[in-house]
Order: sequence, then structure tokens, then C-alpha cells
Amino acid sequence: MTRLKCSYKPPMFMALLFAALLSGGGIGRIFAAVGPSVPMAPGTLIRSATDPTVISSSPSNKATKVPTSINSSKNVVTGTVVTATFSQPMDPATISFSSANLLTFRLRETTGNEVPGTVVMEEENTVATFTPVSSALHPNTSYTATISMASKNAVGVAMANPIEWTFTTNAVEFVGQTPVALGAAGPFAILTKSGVTDVFPSAINGNVGASPITGAAIHLTCAEVVTGKIFSVNAAGPLPCRVVNPTLLTLAVSDMEAAYTNAAGRTLPNFLNLGAGLIGGLTLTPGLYKWGSAVLIASDVTISGGPNDVWIFQIAGTLTQASATSVILQGGAKSKNIFWQTSGAVAIGTTASFEGVILAKTKIAMKTGASANGRLLAQTAVTLEQNAVTRPGAK
Repeated sequence: MTRLKCSYKPPMFMALLFAALLSGGGIGRIFAAVGPSVPMAPGTLIRSATDPTVISSSPSNKATKVPTSINSSKNVVTGTVVTATFSQPMDPATISFSSANLLTFRLRETTGNEVPGTVVMEEENTVATFTPVSSALHPNTSYTATISMASKNAVGVAMANPIEWTFTTNAVEFVGQTPVALGAAGPFAILTKSGVTDVFPSAINGNVGASPITGAAIHLTCAEVVTGKIFSVNAAGPLPCRVVNPTLLTLAVSDMEAAYTNAAGRTLPNFLNLGAGLIGGLTLTPGLYKWGSAVLIASDVTISGGPNDVWIFQIAGTLTQASATSVILQGGAKSKNIFWQTSGAVAIGTTASFEGVILAKTKIAMKTGASANGRLLAQTAVTLEQNAVTRPGAK
């Protein structure tokens, strides 16, 4: 009997496939061996069915135009979160944020700067989420996310290789703001068109003035103005310290109104409706912020930047700071470079601590024991209740 001999030889990848199937490894786990120190991108197949790996990520590898911040379902604004989805349930103790595994899930700028953040696992322990501490990532910046081999699955098997992926944030040109020119309003800690009411005692460092209303509408006493002068349009101002100078006050009020218009007219905001107006707990970097609604500081807010950086906050509604909260300056930020332009009324809560120049279209109300390091420039009235107001550089 003649034997038929098959001359067909399957391609090498078919041979590897059949060998893997026979050994029980399955198609989905085949790849050429890679050294354990070589990082791989999410979705790369691993060499063993038992080795955990990252099968997908957000942002995806090599993603571009990634937003710098997000607003969560709980209305909390943070820098864009980074997630890693694992091929199997993981041991959260090896991934979630703790002092023991700070380097398990990392996010760095390509320059090498580490991004501070926290890591948590979702309930099924298959998705890890890195949340930056800051309210936004830097625009037009490349980032690298890394999951190290310290990550282990639920039975203690470590990843065979580190996983690494990159993405780039929106190419938004960051244009540093210039300070709002205050002109003749600059020397004033308090300047108003409708007068100042006061619950004694308050402590004011800087000039106080009211125009065009009569000096009788300034209810501060001379003893409460620690440094500076009280300027009045007529002789009805507080005695014996009042200085009658209607010409200066007319110019100062005109410059105050011009400063308000200047701040309100800045365009191309770096942040639009951040936190839907709820900014307590956030860290605010330099730039132009714009809200089409009210703004509430319900808990401490941090303003972080250098001594020459500028912050301009355009607020279409009211500005309210809750009692016993603080505006905290960080990194050398200065109150003289922080401008709060508000179309609605401003209320600084009891014992709250405020920083910056308020350019208000209407009333500024300081509640009992509140303090402000900056200026209160109101186009209607300012009300005080045993407050400390200090113009930057006045002491």
C-alpha cells in the first residue's frame, strides 16, 4: 500500500497555539517571554493564566487631549483620575494607598515630578483608581502611569511585569494673568460708595473711605483704624481723625469701578464653573476662574502658587464663605495678587479667615469675628462686626 505523506507544515504561531491549548494555558495567555523588569502597556498578554496584569486603563495608552480635571458625581473637582482594570481580583492591601506601598500605583510627569494622590480599589478589587490631590493636572503635559510588580492578586501571585502607559493633557495655553490695577483705590483697606456700618470694636489697617455718600455714613471710630486714615467727602466724618478730601475719594471710587470692570472683562478662563461653585476643599492654582453662578467656600480652600502668581475669580452670583473656614495661602502666594470679582453680595462667615481683594458690585458683609487680609472694595456698603481687616503691606 502506498502511503501518502503530507508535506504541509503549520506556521510557527500555529504550533505555539496548539501547544498552549494542549497545556491548558488558553489562547488568551500566549506571548513571548519578557524580562520581569521590562514595563508593558495595558492589555499586553501575559505568559501564564495565573499571572495578574492590567487589561485596560483610563486614560488609555498614548491618549491625547485628556482633560486636566473632572467633576465627580458627588460634585467634587479633582485632577483627572487614572484607572487600571486588572485581569483578576487583586489584593487591595498591595495597591490601595498606604505608607507601605506608595510606589505601587504611581503617576508622574515625564519630567520625573511625582504627582501626589491616593489610590483605592473598587468593591470587586479589579479596578484601581488614582486620584490626584490637586484640583487639576497641568495642561499640555505628558504623564506616565505605572503599576509595579508589587501588585498581587487575591492569592498572592505578583504581576510578572510592571505595566506602564502614557497620556497627554489638553494643549491649553496657560497665560499668566497680570494683577488688576487698583490705582487710587490701592491704599484703601475699605472703600465704599454707601458707607460703613460697624459693631465695635474692629481693627483696620489701611485707609477707609466712602464716596459719594456723606462722611456721617462711616460708623467706624478713630481708635479702630490702627494704621491709615479715614477719608470723608465732608466734615461729617468721624472726629477727630477724619480727613476731608472729596477729590481723592472721587478718583479712588472711579479707579475701584475701573478695577471691577477690568477683572470682569478678562477672557479665556483657565477654569470654567469649577466645582459648580463649590470650591471648599480644593487647591486653586494660578489663573483665571469663571463661574456663571454663586460660589460657596463651605470648608477650607487652598490657593497655591508663587509670590508673583495671580488669581482672578469672576463670580456672576454671590460669594459666601462659611463660618470658621479659612482661605489658606500656600507656596508664597500673596493676598495682593488674588482678586474676587463678584456681581452679587459677599458674606464672610463668623470667625472665618479670608484672603484677597474683593471687588464687589454690591455689599460686603463681614460676620462676627471674621478677618480679611486684603481689601474690601464695595460699590454699595460694607458691614463690620468686630472684624480685623488688613490691607497687604499696611502693617
